[in-house]
Amino acid sequence: MSNAMTFSLFCSRSSTKADGLTPAVLRFQRGFSLVEVAVVTAIVLLLAIIGIPAIGNYLVENKVPKVGEELARFVLHTQVNASSGSAEPYNAITTASFARMVGDSGLFSVSGADATTVVAHGLGTDGVVSVQAEDLGAAFSISLSNVSHVACPSIASIMQRVSKTMTVAGVTIKDASTPYSAIETESECEHGDVNDFVFIAG
Repeated sequence: MSNAMTFSLFCSRSSTKADGLTPAVLRFQRGFSLVEVAVVTAIVLLLAIIGIPAIGNYLVENKVPKVGEELARFVLHTQVNASSGSAEPYNAITTASFARMVGDSGLFSVSGADATTVVAHGLGTDGVVSVQAEDLGAAFSISLSNVSHVACPSIASIMQRVSKTMTVAGVTIKDASTPYSAIETESECEHGDVNDFVFIAG
């Protein structure tokens, strides 16, 4: 063997040993196969499909007490500030009245102004809050559209303390002759973001 070949072989062996790798280890170092990547991707997607709705429901459920508290606070604030000498103390109340009070709370998303005011409640997809006078201004109503079934019984439980009349999906769950029942209310709540509430106070 020539001196040049011996030197070349010595250098290649020295380089491999200096890296801490033997030729056998180098042969077995490789990336992930397409099947392995596909299996891991499928597992991640499955976890996302299962987990995202659960997380969404959890967030809505945690938001209910704060939203209910703001709605109840608006009812009490409106009643306290209503003109006691008038037969129509709530004649001028609108959704804009509610928006002015809760706009800085961070719980509701407010857009528009005056007659075009839209207040999203966040308890269901595209759900909004509407406020208007009832009984020629002798009372007022707060309507919540597209409320999730996760929030349905809880928001009713909070609002029944400050409402004279309550309906969900057009069914009366509280009035002068119908005492509020959490169990009956829950049975009226349908699965999904499809529940519409109307709370009347005065």
